[in-house]
Amino acid sequence: MNYLLVIPRVLWKSIFLLNFILGLIVLYPLFYILLLRKSWFKYAFLLKKFWAAWILLVPGIFIKVHRKISKKELPQPCIYCANHVSYVDIVASYLIVPNYFVFMGKRELDKAPLFRIFFKEMNILVDRGSNVASHRAFMRAGKDIDEGSSVFLFPEGTISSNGKLRGFKNGAFKLAIEKQVPIVPITFLNNWKILQNGGFLKSYGRSGICKIVVHEPISTVGMTENDLIYLRTKVHGIIQDELNNYNHSK
Repeated sequence: MNYLLVIPRVLWKSIFLLNFILGLIVLYPLFYILLLRKSWFKYAFLLKKFWAAWILLVPGIFIKVHRKISKKELPQPCIYCANHVSYVDIVASYLIVPNYFVFMGKRELDKAPLFRIFFKEMNILVDRGSNVASHRAFMRAGKDIDEGSSVFLFPEGTISSNGKLRGFKNGAFKLAIEKQVPIVPITFLNNWKILQNGGFLKSYGRSGICKIVVHEPISTVGMTENDLIYLRTKVHGIIQDELNNYNHSK
């Protein structure tokens, strides 16, 4: 093991983690109050945007977004589907999407102290190990869409530790077709090289620029469940092509 690389990585990740925890502790009373009523969730969302900027700025993480559609043209409601390569993806999502959305995360997030407050009512936890629980989570997401809220999720269902795109699960695409709302693909190009998923000593951790692409919406109007595989393949292909272009251009 090259300790000349390990030491700065560990120091940087320690700063990142401590800054994350400090921000949550300081802002927790405000979050607690704003999450008491559903009508206040939009203010909690704005506070999350502030916290996200705080989380990234202190350890020296900056965002560069290439938008193939302007912020004003983003549909509402819609389903944002992104590849998942780092925990930075979750934080960055609040800075690249201007409009309110409900985040769908894996059940394990409920184990994080204090952090679980966001999944009591505002956001949605998905237990992919249980078909019943997963169905219930997507039913809740469908209700949020009916009320005008967008949904943000990672259709891979897990984090890639090497930036390679994995297969997509059907839930997001079935929901989009059922509700006839567009899907907006998002590609996180290099977040895994900023904060890599994996062992604390071995994985990457450093300051840098997160490069992100927000793609044009894909309409689902007129689609039926027979189009599910086509839609899933199309979104997967858009993100994969963007990753290929980025990797080949370096």
